[in-house]
Amino acid sequence: MKKRYRTVNDYYREIFGEKIFKLPIDAGFDCPNRDGTVAHGGCTFCTVSGSGDAIVAPEAPIREQFYHEIDFMHRKWPEVQKYLVYFQNFTNTHAPLEVIKERYEQAINEPGVVGINIGTRPDCLPDDVIDYLAELTERMHVTVELGLQTTYEETSELINRAHSYDLYVETVKRAPKAEIVSHLINGLPGETHEMMVENVRRCVTDNDIQGIKLHLLHLMTNTRMQRDYHEGRLKLLSQEEYVSIICDQLEIIPEDIVIHRITGDAPRDMLIGPMWSLNKWEVLNAIDKEMERRDSWQGCKVANEKEEKA
Repeated sequence: MKKRYRTVNDYYREIFGEKIFKLPIDAGFDCPNRDGTVAHGGCTFCTVSGSGDAIVAPEAPIREQFYHEIDFMHRKWPEVQKYLVYFQNFTNTHAPLEVIKERYEQAINEPGVVGINIGTRPDCLPDDVIDYLAELTERMHVTVELGLQTTYEETSELINRAHSYDLYVETVKRAPKAEIVSHLINGLPGETHEMMVENVRRCVTDNDIQGIKLHLLHLMTNTRMQRDYHEGRLKLLSQEEYVSIICDQLEIIPEDIVIHRITGDAPRDMLIGPMWSLNKWEVLNAIDKEMERRDSWQGCKVANEKEEKA
């Protein structure tokens, strides 16, 4: 069944002409609000291992990780021969430029690599790094996955994000050559349904972005956010609430923006909740059914607003 939103799989088939693998890599970078550069302790939702829990061999050298991931993916899709290298864990531009180059080049020169995705933050993209990424766009497809999580300063302070929304807007303007994918989290402490929809509205109207990732907040063991939960400052979303939020968000995202994610994965043995999120396909199917029930699609409210103004 064709989706009612622009999926990343469809997008990659458009530009590469076939199915590709996105290979997550842990390149050994740290994060500026973990190591004391801007703060200590990291975001309150972040585990000790960051976002790299699904990486097959995170302790291996970068080139070995690359081939471990290919071997793992080929068990299901042996025919795929094109790859995006995804520097995923922590902040993958938080180092001097020469270190960044040395780590990136270990993987992106391997056979079959057609692009690189870089997970980072708006406070870790100095001009020399942006210039290097611009050079890389001459060689391959370059995507900067820029963590935002929320547009509300009070939420940002509460989760120890340690950068402002204004800085995010400024950084997007400074990095026009790479594709920008914004990350937002639904279900952060204190944020209402309306605030989560407004996060998306601001993100797509204030910024020239090409993609968006919408995550469900996973409450994980050994995180500082556990205290918020136990002290009543955090209410976990139900599946029904989450589906409604996602559908409302999709309706206001312009149809040309690629939806890179509308839910997420978490290790079962570390997840406190919501436990329904472990049934990923059930969640995705529920979103499809709700969009069909509404007879809505990505950007439908944007189109309606344009017609009303005309």
